[in-house]
Amino acid sequence: MTKKGVGSVTQHDKTGNDKQAENKGQCVTCQHHVTKGHGTMAVPPSYSDLGKSAKDIFNKGYGYGVLKLDVKTKSQSGVEFATSGSNNTDTGKAGGHLETKYKLNELGLNFNQKWKTDNTLTTEITMEDQLAKGLKLGLDTSFVPNTGKKSAKIKTSYKRDFVNVGCDLDFDMAGPTIHAAAVLGYEGWLAGYQVAFDTAKSQLTQNNLAVGYKAGDLQLHTSVDNGTEFGGSIYQKVNSKMETAVHLAWTAGSNNTRFAVGAKYQLDKDASLSTKVNNACLVGVGYTQTLRPGVKLTLSALIDGKNVNGGGHKVGMGFELEA
Repeated sequence: MTKKGVGSVTQHDKTGNDKQAENKGQCVTCQHHVTKGHGTMAVPPSYSDLGKSAKDIFNKGYGYGVLKLDVKTKSQSGVEFATSGSNNTDTGKAGGHLETKYKLNELGLNFNQKWKTDNTLTTEITMEDQLAKGLKLGLDTSFVPNTGKKSAKIKTSYKRDFVNVGCDLDFDMAGPTIHAAAVLGYEGWLAGYQVAFDTAKSQLTQNNLAVGYKAGDLQLHTSVDNGTEFGGSIYQKVNSKMETAVHLAWTAGSNNTRFAVGAKYQLDKDASLSTKVNNACLVGVGYTQTLRPGVKLTLSALIDGKNVNGGGHKVGMGFELEA
């Protein structure tokens, strides 16, 4: 079964035509870097962003069984505030968080602090393009006052034409875990490798490989996780209003192949309709409407196609405010 979620927002210019940021070497629609010309390629995406366009079709724009409110604002001094609250209609559990972001442009530093209703405090400090162009350094920390539990992670990444690499060090009382990933790209072809090594147990805990290809409005992606999970996806931007995606997954030792088909249609510049269906006959439908600049409403539903009259269907609603 695939993840429950669909959505990928297409951006338009004032005339309603697709706007391509050629000066940045990026496709606005999928936020991925595209080919600059023959023999050269802009910075490839990170490993986690491989196949992102297809993932967004299935993972964004839906919130089954959840009522959610997001509020974002920015002060005159440049401090950004984000507040989110949600309620699970199945369990009745409510949660939320308060987040602040602040930038010191002269030093190239970004500060991000978040407090969650489960009483977890997290802080993230990042510095980019200061020591070297394309180099990003970060420090993530978390603290739970009730239990005294602490954690920290050092993040590093470097990107330039043809290559995007990263290495994170996740500290633990027993011993740190090293996470590393690399993506190479050339003339539309992408190849990535991701690995995690637990120093306490002296063993690999993650060993993933991915290959992809992008040609115009068509994107292909395949992956193998730990030698047992096989996946593939196809994304196509049919036209300025229509996007489609297909996802396949298979686990070694199982005869069950999981698949899903999803699509998104831009009704107009302020509204979009998304839908998906998987091999378990779970049908998802989502509708997003921008009521006015900074105000967005999202309605979604999940229908069990095998038991339409039996109930158990889910609905969700999201409301976003930004000033």
